[in-house]
Amino acid sequence: MAGRIKAEDVAAVKERTSIEDLVREHVTLRRSGSSLVGLCPFHDEKSPSFNVSPLTGYYHCYGCGEGGDAISFVQKVEHLSFIEAVEKLAQKLGMELHFEDGGARGRDEGGIGRRARLVEAHRVAQEFYADQLLTTPAARAGRDFMRARGFDSAAATQFGVGYAPRGGEDLARHLRSKGFQDDEVVAGGLAGHGSRGLYDRFRGRLVWPIRDITGDTVGFGARRLYDDDRIEAKYLNTSETPVYKKSTVLYGLDAAKKAIARDRTAVVVEGYTDVMACHLAGVETAIATCGTAFGVEHIKTLRRIMRDEADLAPARVIFTFDGDKAGQKAAMRAFQEDQRWASQSFVAVEQSGKDPCELRQAEGDLAVRALVEDAVPLFEFALRTTVGRFDLETVEGRIQAMRAAAPIVAEIRDRSLRPEYTRALAGLLGLEVEQVAAEVARAGKAGQKPPVEQRTQQHLEPSEASLEPTAAELRDAMPRPDLRDPVVMVERQLLQVVLQLPSLVDADSLDLLDSSAFSAPAHRAVFDAIVGAGGIRARSCGSASSWTDAVVAAAPAAVHPLIAELAVASLPVTPERATGLPSRRYAASLVLRLREVVLTRRIADAMSQLRRLDSSGTADPEQQRELGQRLQQLQRELASMRDREES
Repeated sequence: MAGRIKAEDVAAVKERTSIEDLVREHVTLRRSGSSLVGLCPFHDEKSPSFNVSPLTGYYHCYGCGEGGDAISFVQKVEHLSFIEAVEKLAQKLGMELHFEDGGARGRDEGGIGRRARLVEAHRVAQEFYADQLLTTPAARAGRDFMRARGFDSAAATQFGVGYAPRGGEDLARHLRSKGFQDDEVVAGGLAGHGSRGLYDRFRGRLVWPIRDITGDTVGFGARRLYDDDRIEAKYLNTSETPVYKKSTVLYGLDAAKKAIARDRTAVVVEGYTDVMACHLAGVETAIATCGTAFGVEHIKTLRRIMRDEADLAPARVIFTFDGDKAGQKAAMRAFQEDQRWASQSFVAVEQSGKDPCELRQAEGDLAVRALVEDAVPLFEFALRTTVGRFDLETVEGRIQAMRAAAPIVAEIRDRSLRPEYTRALAGLLGLEVEQVAAEVARAGKAGQKPPVEQRTQQHLEPSEASLEPTAAELRDAMPRPDLRDPVVMVERQLLQVVLQLPSLVDADSLDLLDSSAFSAPAHRAVFDAIVGAGGIRARSCGSASSWTDAVVAAAPAAVHPLIAELAVASLPVTPERATGLPSRRYAASLVLRLREVVLTRRIADAMSQLRRLDSSGTADPEQQRELGQRLQQLQRELASMRDREES
């Protein structure tokens, strides 16, 4: 990296980036007052506490305390450094960045940061592979494979499918010709180092581009085509790289996320061709894992997109598995993680064992859609699969099956469904309902666990020590304002307006306040930062986001999370404005209320001092007279202010 990015370029990137569009790539948002809310991408939650303010360009989570601007969001959600995050946003905007040492990076390939270079290498590789599949005679085996599964060239183009030549160095040579260095090609998992130099990671295979949620190609999945392929594995996937983490990536999510958010439904299939078959058959919500089991990080990603929230109507997650034993094991693994969802989980298994790709070939698009529509609840599938392991012809087998299946019924979140499943289990086993109900109750008591969020926290891997304080540490460094106090609430509302809509506040009126007007220490620190940033008169020279940035820069680190919170918190809706946002009158009332509090406090102090002088018996008459005059002046100011407020 060449030096630091110039401050004006950083400001321009933030100014031009829509934080709403940026966050929507990862979280489904809905309007709530003047802000947008959704499930937090930084911690697991059942109800949305993640707030975004398009007005200020800031976000804040009331659950975990994370907050910041567009750059910090990219840093945290994609695990990038500050410079990498700025470069990624600048690349999206088509901006050239300038560095303090005089260097520049931007549209030219040599000027892109390391992560962006790896993503660009994958884009070039995908285009190379796709061209090989469609135009070269050597790729006939790949084209035959696609045709045999009902996919034509249009489908291959739609999903970016390609062919890796058998030569062993074709892609490496192509990437070198495009200006990529050997270490970049190796770091991206596109090639390896051998005794004779670079060799292609994938050779003689059909390849699918694996894209992240934003649509960037970050890896590949490759299918064996030739019997003489020395690597016997049917599928190979890109190894873990700086841009590809298989535990967080879902194949097809970039294409499916809009439909998943719209329908609040996700269909989880097992392979790349299954995703293709589903989408071509009209099931636009299909996605798949990439050579790994469907895990916790995948669940978190889907929950954010489909708004899997406890206070909404249940969303639907449908798993499709092969009908063989491996498919049943996969379904049971999915069941073990079911408590992480607020949604309803279902399983779709084709009776003859066909996967969606095979089903589309044999019976057409309607059959694929019917498979998804006829999915059965995951609990029901888990019950039947568990019971099926035992010999129900014997008493011992029926009792063993009851004991194995009872915990499944006991774990059903919706308690109203448990009696029905208890009766269903009793019917499967041929046992009395009361006997099965007693076993379910016993299993429930024996299997009580802490909430899934707590269990998740208990099993987190220890992270590397960081010199930077966490959001929670910053939040705890200064006492939280007590919002039960109505005066403290007024202070908060005024600070919200000053940060989000400073144009509504009269600068001369605000100048009459100082930090002593704020009773909460954290609010005093924020107000001092507002003054330190030049006050609201300075705001007229820039945007809402640059104004908030200036306040953050002038504030101690302990209140940075609070500033982010105040910058995104919903403002009260007022009927007198067509926009629904607060009016100038509302802003003026907050300033007057705080001025009134200040005057009331000063009057109380003056009266207390006067009483102490009277009771001492040694008071100086001149001092008493001056104090009495000051008290009268304060009382007149308060009366005058209240008269203006009433008028």
